[in-house]
Amino acid sequence: MKNAMSIDVEDYFQVSAFAPHIRREDWDTLPCRVERNVDAILGLLDEADAKATFFTLGWIAERYPQLVRRIVDNGHELASHGYGHQRASDLTPAEFRADIVRAKRILEDLGGVAVRGYRAPSFSINQANWWAVEELENAGYVYSSSIYPVRHDHYGMPDAPRFPHRPNGADGILELPPTTLPLLGRNLPAAGGGWFRLLPYAMSRWMLRRVNRQDRAPCMFYFHPWELDPGQPRQAGLPARTRFRHYVNLQRMPDRLRRLLNDFEWDRVDRVFLPAH
Repeated sequence: MKNAMSIDVEDYFQVSAFAPHIRREDWDTLPCRVERNVDAILGLLDEADAKATFFTLGWIAERYPQLVRRIVDNGHELASHGYGHQRASDLTPAEFRADIVRAKRILEDLGGVAVRGYRAPSFSINQANWWAVEELENAGYVYSSSIYPVRHDHYGMPDAPRFPHRPNGADGILELPPTTLPLLGRNLPAAGGGWFRLLPYAMSRWMLRRVNRQDRAPCMFYFHPWELDPGQPRQAGLPARTRFRHYVNLQRMPDRLRRLLNDFEWDRVDRVFLPAH
């Protein structure tokens, strides 16, 4: 069974948990490492003969147009992560609309391909801003991967469906949640670089295999380019929890990803999920 591999293309200073500590207006003054990290990911995918979907910030695309071209030229899917990595839950409908339309236009102009997918920063679509689903439909997106059915202090909608569904009915946008595994009365995250870095690799592999075999469903995995980069500048003054979550096991990530890419079959999100819908 083929599973969907996805990468949220943002740099270390754009992480939502860093927002109280790094001013948005300072982003252009900080050393950007996203290009080297995405190139490393492209190399790992090539080694494994795997394809992936890159949910890319418009802010990154504007500054690194050649990076967008390399993603497309290597046969991967180009998708949107919005423009400026602002949580959908922090924006008004008009601000959200402007953000997702701007990002789509930039990515399509630079990549020369249609952008059909979107992932909200920090999975920030939930019942409180359900209007965002309709805004995505109106902006021309075909699918979204923005609702994570887990309980977390920064995101999550634990009662949302675990598998592909259409939140606004049969003719609406397709929602593709990251993979979870129900255990002990709650959904455990089986996807996401943070959990993948924290848990023993065997645990992550077991969860993904269980979903493939027991649920007979493809998995949706995701991670970020900065998670392969133990040499990134360290931020001072972070709370202990934020510091641990961000930096734990960065040095182990490349080898773990290599194992993951070889232990499962991986492809682009659109090719794994859209043909059946």
